[in-house]
Amino acid sequence: MEELYFITGNKGKFKEAKDKLRCLNIELIQTKMEYPEIQASDLKEIALFGINFCSERLKSPFFLEDSGLFVEELNSFPGPYSRYVQDTIGNDGILKLLSGVKNRSAYFKSVVGLYKDGPHLFEGISRGTITNEIRGYEGFGYDPIFAPEENLKTFGEMTTTEKNAFSHRGKALEIMAKYLETGVE
Repeated sequence: MEELYFITGNKGKFKEAKDKLRCLNIELIQTKMEYPEIQASDLKEIALFGINFCSERLKSPFFLEDSGLFVEELNSFPGPYSRYVQDTIGNDGILKLLSGVKNRSAYFKSVVGLYKDGPHLFEGISRGTITNEIRGYEGFGYDPIFAPEENLKTFGEMTTTEKNAFSHRGKALEIMAKYLETGVE
């Protein structure tokens, strides 16, 4: 069985990846490796920098993931700065910024960077809306305030398997899984 490392300290991300990749004949191993996360407006640029940095230190196949929440009414803020914004103002802060705003359209975007015989990038997007209140205790981050299109539940109200059917990360991981099975991008 081939080993594949997922470089993340986020247990929620690892749980989602393990659920999404369970059909592959691989042993998924979570590893926490500190690497510089450059400040850039493009998630692909951030992920590619991370891949290149980590590939000099880890010789086994691995992947990492960078994602962001892009709120239309806030000119795509917080975007690639989502983690910092989550750590500083959190879900309550985003809801406060959108207080009284009718257009609550938003999307999550994920870029999964795989290093296996060179770098490969896989992208997933989940469109939806920011709710008016925090709902649910599942997942992490912005999950309790984001409801994907054509769904009444927030990610915070969904199981990992339910979320993976709609999520940006789930979509990117699915594309990566197909690549790992077929070798075709």
